Amino acid sequence: MSAEAGFGFRRGGIAALRGLWLVPAMIPGLVLFCLTVTFLPLMIIGIGVLVVPVLVVATRSLADLARRRSLAWTGVEIPRPYRPEPEYDRGIPGVVQRCRHVLADPATWRDLLWLIADWVVGLFLSILALGFIAQGVFGLLHPFLWETLVDAGDSGWYTFLKVDSDGRAMLAVLLGIAYIFIGFAIAPAMLKAHAVFTRSLLAPTQKAEMRLRVAQLTVSRTDAVDASAAELRRIERDLHDGAQARLVAMGMNLGAAEALLETNPEAARALLTETREASAKALHELRDLVRGIHPPVLADRGLGDAVRALALESPLHVDVTVDVPGRLEAPVESAGYFAVNEVLTNVAKHAAAQNVWIDVRYRAGRLRIEVTDDGRGGAALEKGTGLRGIERRLGTFDGTLALVSPQGGPTTVTMELPCVLSSPKTSPS
Repeated sequence: MSAEAGFGFRRGGIAALRGLWLVPAMIPGLVLFCLTVTFLPLMIIGIGVLVVPVLVVATRSLADLARRRSLAWTGVEIPRPYRPEPEYDRGIPGVVQRCRHVLADPATWRDLLWLIADWVVGLFLSILALGFIAQGVFGLLHPFLWETLVDAGDSGWYTFLKVDSDGRAMLAVLLGIAYIFIGFAIAPAMLKAHAVFTRSLLAPTQKAEMRLRVAQLTVSRTDAVDASAAELRRIERDLHDGAQARLVAMGMNLGAAEALLETNPEAARALLTETREASAKALHELRDLVRGIHPPVLADRGLGDAVRALALESPLHVDVTVDVPGRLEAPVESAGYFAVNEVLTNVAKHAAAQNVWIDVRYRAGRLRIEVTDDGRGGAALEKGTGLRGIERRLGTFDGTLALVSPQGGPTTVTMELPCVLSSPKTSPS
């Protein structure tokens, strides 16, 4: 048997066993369906109002498990279609509001339909391949069993083959081998078909996708406005506390030096020296401020060289790999640059890392930035505002952030931004 054939059998066997596992996995769904349809009529006496939202949450958890399983086993991604949870009042009014919210969500009823439909369509798709394999194994046993079966009153039919002799039993063996091959061959396709069927019920409808998209854009717009306002306040504060204060002091020093120029030249010279130093510091602060708004290296040489400049300034050992065959749009480059800058700052402050690897790539209309460190791990989006800020910054461009950080490390932050190349590359990477 060739390695390719062996891989095919192994893949088919894994798919068949996964299909078998789906059968007991459907049992909790059937229980939830029965409980939900039982308590729905009891809403008129109040009991259902308390119980139905709990059952809906359990159903959604089961549906989320099916989504993750579909992605892990077949690569079929199933987005969540549920409406965002609003703020509820406290006490009984809040319970009633929550019940109304979940029942008004069309995804709730599609989940219920999935629970019961999975026992019909899903069950068939799950066990079809295993049924062929089991039938094939039964065919392999016919040379030893056919006489016993006929003596016990069996008709002797093996699918479409009448087995009433040793010769026919050997034909049953050949037919059984064919069934086994068919079972292993169709198992991955049946598992994929089950995932597609699941997606047809658990994924958002076109109308729901539009509603979720509008909600996401509303949040992104709010985040963008808040981020812009915060950036303006930072610039104003830096100007007021830094360069502006130094420029005011320089004006006062020059006025004092002018008054002392004839009466006390030495004091005037000292004030002019102090003013010159203050002007150098003010210029340095202004350059830092401009660099914080849009670094010159980013404007001149693009994201790759700007990230390399960050790596050189970092106290850690940073390896950078860049594969971006052109210049990106300026807003996307800026978002990617400041996201990498924030991640590197977080690593230096909190990760206790020695080495960092940054991989910047452009593939299929998306900029992908992966930052990995060898620190202690344990990072989480919920633990601080830094990563959440990056996520909000990327969200304004429809970008995403994924974090993998087990205890003990390593930590990997993956950021993706949809974008297009606006010009050919002008600098080496």
